[in-house]
Amino acid sequence: MRIFHVSEESNIDIFNPRIPERDDLDKSVGLVWAIDEKHLPNFLTPRDCPRVTYHIGENTSSHDKEVFFTSPEIQHVVIIENIWFKTMKNTCLFLYEFNPEGFELQDNIAGYYTSKVSQIPITKYTINDLFAALFERNVELRIVKNLWNISDRIKESTLNWSICRMGNAQPRL
Repeated sequence: MRIFHVSEESNIDIFNPRIPERDDLDKSVGLVWAIDEKHLPNFLTPRDCPRVTYHIGENTSSHDKEVFFTSPEIQHVVIIENIWFKTMKNTCLFLYEFNPEGFELQDNIAGYYTSKVSQIPITKYTINDLFAALFERNVELRIVKNLWNISDRIKESTLNWSICRMGNAQPRL
């Protein structure tokens, strides 16, 4: 298993635990966050880019596979708003890979791993073309005017999904 931290910062030598902002997590324990390779496409966008992502899980219905995917070869979709196209085209990301031994699974569906101690990356990769990085991973990228409709529909589906940075999304139509 491989795990990564995705950042727009190119010079991180050590990742120190931070208190989580999420209300469902213990705010007295700092964490270093990482994502597994399967779920990495969910983070191959600019950090503040609102996005709806989803992939087929073990409980995904045949109906949802037919409705939400363009072909049987695709099992992962990332959707962004069209106003983020230029930003995504011009953003460079850095993947910091960690030794997974220092991490515990935090969320299987999201692919999140956490560590309570500082972590030093074992290597760093540069991604200059986010579109190519998604396509190389057989991810379908959709670009839409507004994310709210698809966000609502995905939440009601049997898909495994992640909806990020919607505070930066265009207002509901």
